[in-house]
Amino acid sequence: MKIVTRFAPSPTGFLHIGGARTALFNWLYSRRHGGTFRLRIEDTDRQRSTSAAIDAIIEGLQWLGLNWDDEIVYQFARAERHAEVAKQLLAQGRAYHCYASPEDLEAMREAQRAAGKPIRYDGRWRDRPASDLRPNVPPVVRIKAPQSGETVIRDKVQGDVRFSNDVLDDFILLRSDGNPTYMLSVVVDDFDMGVTHIIRGDDHLTNAARQRQIIDAMGWPEPTYAHLPLMHGEDGQKLSKRHGALGIHEYKDLGYLPEAMRNYLLRLGWSHGDDETISTAQAIEWFNLESIGRSPARVDFKKLDNLNGHYMRVASDEGLADLTIPLIRARGHDVDDETRRKLIAAMPGLKERAKTLVELADSVYFLTAKRPLKLDDKALKILTPTARAILEQLLQAFEGAAWDAETLDTVAKAIAEKNAVKLGAIAQPLRAALTGRSTSPGIYDVLLVLGRDESLARIRDFAST
Repeated sequence: MKIVTRFAPSPTGFLHIGGARTALFNWLYSRRHGGTFRLRIEDTDRQRSTSAAIDAIIEGLQWLGLNWDDEIVYQFARAERHAEVAKQLLAQGRAYHCYASPEDLEAMREAQRAAGKPIRYDGRWRDRPASDLRPNVPPVVRIKAPQSGETVIRDKVQGDVRFSNDVLDDFILLRSDGNPTYMLSVVVDDFDMGVTHIIRGDDHLTNAARQRQIIDAMGWPEPTYAHLPLMHGEDGQKLSKRHGALGIHEYKDLGYLPEAMRNYLLRLGWSHGDDETISTAQAIEWFNLESIGRSPARVDFKKLDNLNGHYMRVASDEGLADLTIPLIRARGHDVDDETRRKLIAAMPGLKERAKTLVELADSVYFLTAKRPLKLDDKALKILTPTARAILEQLLQAFEGAAWDAETLDTVAKAIAEKNAVKLGAIAQPLRAALTGRSTSPGIYDVLLVLGRDESLARIRDFAST
């Protein structure tokens, strides 16, 4: 059997972190088994679905590297096919027309509430003869669900989940205007797309029980289910915006790498021993449904930062430079070929300290800044009269020195010894003068990347005369 999975978001908002994890698990499972991963946009809610949300979902998946197979399926465009299945069920006696008015249904619910009974459709039109139809009243089409026994969802994550059929009422397949419901559309689309494994959030478990009624009525094969526990914030509460539940595109804007985000999402509810850093190739090789936990995963954005820092450190200097340059330009700084060369040369030191591309772009200020540098508050405090006097000594010594790390280090140590101070008292004012900041890559890396002329000019700007 060829494995077919699908990711089926509703385009009523951005692609959030929970949806991205669902997409990743579907993608990994299909790739693990040499199968097919499909994308379906469930845009049947015409009032809330937007083209902007569709674009955000597609761009988010593309950024994550979750490439889908075949063309995107748009659910609304298949409404005629969905209605066709409802009519087929009518013809087979597995569905029926219901003429109950909104007033009838509200009276029914009020009576159930008063009697302390569950609120559910009572099947009042289930066995009525066709002669009882109401002329000029458009009916809905309801499925004729089993009224006894139970429906069992054999779930790869949750185990066997049992639903008593007497609580699964005859739900609507076609509305009175002829439009199919979500419940019908999903089942028909999954069948027509050949979906073999449905991997989604456990908030769909009840839907699975209802959808099984349609599957069984049509005699279609039952898919394999894997319902994922939802994600919680660090406080154990349902994930929301206050926990940092952003759209995936926002994580991109915050400077995270897609490979780090894939690794992070993978570890939210799935494990492989004690492994924390898992490459995409390893994830494809190892991924299975049995290793998905039943408990809600808790987000931990410190772990994301740490993972991102790891992936940045192992990334190529040229690749990181190319990812960082657009962020530098967005800050209003020009990046020519010479600046790019300097950025690549400085990257080994820069990426050791940064955890995101945004931090990386912030840290290269010294490469793009024009003289005289604008000092931040910490750098300004460092450059005391005593520190400026040390800069004057460094300036004179550096002017006649060979421009290599070993020589510059020897000169700096000699001046530290002459002034009876530790090397940090030399390096800190030097760093402030060269970068305008109190932190930077290694000071000798900065000197070499800037070059002799620019370094001496910057030191001269802040040295006492």
